[in-house]
Amino acid sequence: MSEGIFKDGDLIRVVASEGILIASGGAASLLQTAHPQVGQGVYDHSYTAADPMGRLRHTMGWVYTVVCGRRSEAEQVSALVRRMHDQVTGPGYYANDPQLQVWVSATLFAVAAQTYQYVFKRTFTEAELEEYYQQSKIFATILGCPEDELPADYPAFREYYAKMVNSLEISDASRAVADQVLYPKLPFFLTPGLALIRLLTAGLMPAPIREQYGWAWSRGRARRFRLLMNAIALVYPRLPRRVRFLPRDVYLRSTRTMLTKMTDARPRTVIRSTG
Repeated sequence: MSEGIFKDGDLIRVVASEGILIASGGAASLLQTAHPQVGQGVYDHSYTAADPMGRLRHTMGWVYTVVCGRRSEAEQVSALVRRMHDQVTGPGYYANDPQLQVWVSATLFAVAAQTYQYVFKRTFTEAELEEYYQQSKIFATILGCPEDELPADYPAFREYYAKMVNSLEISDASRAVADQVLYPKLPFFLTPGLALIRLLTAGLMPAPIREQYGWAWSRGRARRFRLLMNAIALVYPRLPRRVRFLPRDVYLRSTRTMLTKMTDARPRTVIRSTG
């Protein structure tokens, strides 16, 4: 059995294994689509509106496989993602553009690190942030992005991220995608939790991006966000690991099943005897 790209003690695996990060997925997703080219590509080609749970399953399956799966699995599923992205092209954008890959990778790192520190009441040291950032480059490089396109180290990342957050101009397509993400068509019994997801998403979003999306943010809303995060921090870390890691295990198993079915479905060459 081939080993994974990362080990159990690596920070990227420690952070990504926590199921609570799925709740912050909206913030990462809408940070990505705040980039007008990413937003247009998702608006034109994504099935977010029609099948939000399917998109979540595929996205998280890829993340968990890259971080927690075997290397061969990570490379196989990433090759599938890259081939799908080959089809995501339009006026002024293509999904495999290294600049867009760098931005998507940056959002995955920034939101995950922010959420983990909120929930576990832990402040990463500069050395830990450097380690985690270097590991998070995999989200771009495994999809074909040259490593030298990414900020070289954590201080360079901070400079890049601040510049992007303060310079991006959100498009109408980006706002339309935000509506699809925050107001999805879900079974009625899942809708009560969406208000909390919207609050969490707005609270984790950098202020310049939140303002461009047009989300109201008052002192009362900020207070409710802090109360929500404090409640999560009080309860979630005390849950058994098997419960906290359950989403990882479920999505990883689902992705492995898909890869196995694809392998079994490939035509095999039959060598016939001529004797």
